[in-house]
Amino acid sequence: MPELIVTWIKSAIGYSKDQKDTIRALGLHRLNQSVRHHDTPDIRGMVTKVRHLVKVEEGGK
Repeated sequence: MPELIVTWIKSAIGYSKDQKDTIRALGLHRLNQSVRHHDTPDIRGMVTKVRHLVKVEEGGK
């Protein structure tokens, strides 16, 4: 299954609580941290919601 590499690049200060919760749900805890996720519709939806705060790259596999 393809993977996505999600990197948190911009602070969530000043954004709504649901966007902050989405950052946490993606497994991100600090700026410039990267996490790998399987490329599923659920993850794509979460990334779309916070696309202004994260950078997304296509991973291996």
